[in-house]
Amino acid sequence: MLDPEQTGFITVENFTSLAEHHELQLDPSKLEMLLALVQSNEHGHVCYQELIELLNSKRSSSFRRAIANGRRTLQREILLDETGLGVYKRFVRYVAYEILPCETDRRWYFHQNRLCPPPVFMAVITIVQIMVFMCYGVMLNKWVLQTYQPDFMKSPLVYHPGHRAQIWRFFSYMFMHVGLEQLGFNALLQLMIGVPLEMVHGILRISLLYMAGVIAGSLTVSITDMRAPVVGGSGGVYALCSAHLANVVMNWAGMKCPYKLLRMILALVCMSSEVGRAVWLRFSPPLPSSGPQPSFMAHLSGAVVGISMGLLILRSYEESLHKQCSWWVLIFSFVTFLLFAIFWNIFAYELLGVQIPPPP
Repeated sequence: MLDPEQTGFITVENFTSLAEHHELQLDPSKLEMLLALVQSNEHGHVCYQELIELLNSKRSSSFRRAIANGRRTLQREILLDETGLGVYKRFVRYVAYEILPCETDRRWYFHQNRLCPPPVFMAVITIVQIMVFMCYGVMLNKWVLQTYQPDFMKSPLVYHPGHRAQIWRFFSYMFMHVGLEQLGFNALLQLMIGVPLEMVHGILRISLLYMAGVIAGSLTVSITDMRAPVVGGSGGVYALCSAHLANVVMNWAGMKCPYKLLRMILALVCMSSEVGRAVWLRFSPPLPSSGPQPSFMAHLSGAVVGISMGLLILRSYEESLHKQCSWWVLIFSFVTFLLFAIFWNIFAYELLGVQIPPPP
């Protein structure tokens, strides 16, 4: 009725009247954004596709620009002014201020957030890692520096260069850990950073980022540290952490999380200390061992994945990644690296005459 000529557009006046007098009660925050989108339109009409994307909570970049450049100032700018919230909604507000740099995005996430589906990916990964560590701790009767036990390296989950033909090891190694200290560090970061990221950006994007860091970690080790095994989920953890820290730095003025400078310094110190510890165990093992100790290159490759792919994911809240040229550039780069790593693992070990420790 509002578009009798089937042009795909309706006038600003018709849309404003429809939104303000509609018989169904619209969410106040969403109504404000609808009107802000309309009144910022330079052409005097509203695109049907933009309306559909908005109502389906999939905001296009044009909508974001319209909100940013709109002539109408949104009311209730500060989400912290919301009162009478329950425990869960206060936690959602806390997550919004921890993760998102824009007040409009924070309000959008706060009002459209639902408990279902819950952030299960990071929780399940952490629980499985703890269960596997407990099983091997009981079997080996050792809870620190488990890699010095010969039976530890016999696990079908550990990546070992002598078993690189067993493809599952390139990602199953994330369930094994050197000891209680590495597991505790990774589990803490997965729950403190991974769960809020999953709540905001969804299970698909965060699981993709985490697994990309894990796979990039083992492949990088197979290329740069060819004699070393790999254990631990540090590749995925560093992908999440580096992406989040890079996003905070690039949006420093917009991030409203308390004590952000102190927390940034503390996070960098802890991550650097963990890398330093991994380097020390790799080249100066404190105990006699039957072969090379796990490599530290998975930490660094995970950080590279986070700064590249992860930063793009976190900056594209509620935007379609497949419509962005930079996303396809990253996918092409990752696939190229994957193919190179496959050929390297097939041919380079024999051509270079690498002396691989005998597989357990």
